[in-house]
Amino acid sequence: MPLKKILIILSDAHSIPLTKTPASDAVQVTDQPTGYFLQELAKPLQKLLDAGHEVTFASPQGQEPTADPNSESLLAYAGNFYSRQRDNSLIERMKRENGFSHPRPFSSISDEELSTFAGVFIPGGHAPLRDLGGDKELGRILRYFHTENKPTAAICHGPFALLSTKQAGDGEFVYKGYKITAWSDAEERAMEKLWGGEVEKVESALRDAGAEMVEGAPEKVGGTTLHRELVTGGNPLAANSLGDRFVRMITV
Repeated sequence: MPLKKILIILSDAHSIPLTKTPASDAVQVTDQPTGYFLQELAKPLQKLLDAGHEVTFASPQGQEPTADPNSESLLAYAGNFYSRQRDNSLIERMKRENGFSHPRPFSSISDEELSTFAGVFIPGGHAPLRDLGGDKELGRILRYFHTENKPTAAICHGPFALLSTKQAGDGEFVYKGYKITAWSDAEERAMEKLWGGEVEKVESALRDAGAEMVEGAPEKVGGTTLHRELVTGGNPLAANSLGDRFVRMITV
């Protein structure tokens, strides 16, 4: 199988705004630490590399990405120390060999260069809520992959980045009518109880923009949704299956 180039979209954000309403009813906005979700990046990334593909990391301003602290806990790995170790080792290798610590700024990737990429992948973690959904340059990039019908993958909070297409071109959401699976409002509300505040909801935001959200039992246990060139998954349990499906799409 010939080598293909894959673009991986990362966030520059290390936190997201968390809105709290204490007993005094005075709204407070604090920063909730976050970043990319380790499994949701590492599992599909490993499958791309195992298939012989070349990856390029990019972010809004090219700042060093950070992992969501919760995603590095043993709890996130259901106690599987070795799986966490493999994922951390992969990211460390990407820092040494693939420029992970210095992603390409979106603006540095021309339309001409975009034609050299076979697909694009957006991992999850809450970070995309801060800087990806409204990024005009990312909107340009994703519109290219949409127009060219090239494989596009996003998981968990990653699909929030699809909203950036409203910031480019004619201002329309190009995934209107697409079936999409993402981190659900119900799952987010469970996180909000732990954090004691509210954040923007991926599922609601995409539905309001015109996406047809696919949520339910299959998606909660790792199912993925494929519609045209777009494959999406809802949570870390989908990381492996989404990676497998994305690799098959690229291979065709």
